[in-house]
Amino acid sequence: MKKNDIIPLSITAMSSEGSGIGRYEGLAVFVPQTAIGDELKVKILKVKSNCAFGKIEDILSYGEGRCEPDCEVFSKCGGCVYRHISYDEEQKIKTQRVADAVKRIGGIDMPPEEIVSDKKIKGYRNKAQYPVAQNGSVGFFANHSHRIIPSDTCALQPDEFSRIAQIFSYWMYTSGNPPYIEETGRGLVRHLYIRKAMVTGEIMVCLVINGDKVVAAQRLIDDLKAELGDSLKAVVLNINKKKTNVILSNECVNLYGDGYIYDYLCGVKIRISPLSFYQVNRDMAERLYEKAKEYAKPKGKTVIDLYCGAGTIGLSMAKEAKKIIGVEIIPEAIEDAKLSAEKNGIDNAEFICGDAAEAAKTLAVRNIKPDVVIVDPPRKGCSEELLNTISKDFCPETLVYVSCDPATLARDLKILDNLGYKLKEYTPFDLFPRTAHVETVALLKREA
Repeated sequence: MKKNDIIPLSITAMSSEGSGIGRYEGLAVFVPQTAIGDELKVKILKVKSNCAFGKIEDILSYGEGRCEPDCEVFSKCGGCVYRHISYDEEQKIKTQRVADAVKRIGGIDMPPEEIVSDKKIKGYRNKAQYPVAQNGSVGFFANHSHRIIPSDTCALQPDEFSRIAQIFSYWMYTSGNPPYIEETGRGLVRHLYIRKAMVTGEIMVCLVINGDKVVAAQRLIDDLKAELGDSLKAVVLNINKKKTNVILSNECVNLYGDGYIYDYLCGVKIRISPLSFYQVNRDMAERLYEKAKEYAKPKGKTVIDLYCGAGTIGLSMAKEAKKIIGVEIIPEAIEDAKLSAEKNGIDNAEFICGDAAEAAKTLAVRNIKPDVVIVDPPRKGCSEELLNTISKDFCPETLVYVSCDPATLARDLKILDNLGYKLKEYTPFDLFPRTAHVETVALLKREA
């Protein structure tokens, strides 16, 4: 098999990134936008020693889960990967992905609980980050690329985001603010960043710029106010002058409003600033946190919440817990957490700004012995240093692990198993329908 060959292929599985997998001459072949059961003719694009990559040349017969995509840019945009299959099929794939990781990487032969979903597959995202094209329009990055696919609409986002994107694009055309050119590092406006509080309806619009100010800012604010009315609570500049792929910097300048919005999650009023971590699917995040609370059983207990973001998981348990201690490295998120605690009259929550591993050591030196530790790490998972600190210094009876990546979850479960923490139950949650992502909440107990 070599590049440009046309081969017959049967799709029998799905990859973690949402590509179909078939085997030809003993080699795994990855093909995007395919479904299990598809019989295809595939054009080979790349051959490696252990696998190959191809694209659909012709569909000979459809797999049972295949359906017609409902998005015009699905085949080009790098966001969704499952718009061509039924949602039931998608949930099966995600459940299998989590189970396979736990067994293959974690070495634990235990099936997951049934995947949790509210079946809402449109309009669930409360955040959008649109890169700005050279002509001032907005869109989405193509898969594995920084090539912008022009589009101001997305089925995953609320209708208001499309209207904001249209207002912004017109303002770009007419204001004289040059778009940022990634290749040269020149230009001004890099991203349009929008957040919406789904319960209160409050909206924040943030412009990420390669400079200190924009021209005609007031006209943009006036146009947004005319369209959104009282829903518009903040317009912010994020100053990012670095030649980097990281979208946001730590510097924000308020142009309108106080620079934040409020939402409700698990009965707690949450303050959200541009840099706050807040789950993009608010309704499903609430269900995920309810499961974390069910596993933690926080009543009368001291709970340490590592990687706490804006404090949402810990604050959702504070009314029952004896003490909540949240740890997060982003100062603005810690400030949001503290203000949210104050706003809700929660006086048994303490929030510490710092690296999770270092803060865990500091708390251990203070001789804080939690009953429960909750970790909600980024995609790379927990460091082995942190897991050692949890198991040897904190020694909680219960550990609740909230994961956004099955592979790193499984890796850490294996480490924790060797440290005396045994997996008792784990539940997948589909917070990101139509994308490849899946969350998992795992319950571990310390065993002597």
